[in-house]
Amino acid sequence: MAREIIHTENAPAAIGPYSQAVKVGDMVFVSGCTPLVPESMLVIEGDVTAQARCAFQNFEAICVGAGGTIDSAVKIGLFLTDLNDFAAVNAVMAEFFKKPYPTRTTVEVSALPRGVKVEVDGILHLD
Repeated sequence: MAREIIHTENAPAAIGPYSQAVKVGDMVFVSGCTPLVPESMLVIEGDVTAQARCAFQNFEAICVGAGGTIDSAVKIGLFLTDLNDFAAVNAVMAEFFKKPYPTRTTVEVSALPRGVKVEVDGILHLD
């Protein structure tokens, strides 16, 4: 099955040897989205809530760039540098998703690129 590389200018460019997303059939695999401002490639200023909101906005932009919506997500991965931020990030996620929610894994990690506090990746199913 052929794969299609997904790229949108509405989300930060990849900061390493990877693609924003790859589409295979009706599935899209979205790379980790961090709270970088697409135009400047700088980390958004603010607390974990601001960072989570920016990361989800970037994730949503890639979903749209792939031909779907954020509601196309069937699996989300959340990476937090502090699990004490769990409730704040949950509140932000609830701003972006409606029921039925995608599945999700949340893990605490020791560090993320550029010192950010949150990263979001996911898998989409396009109808």
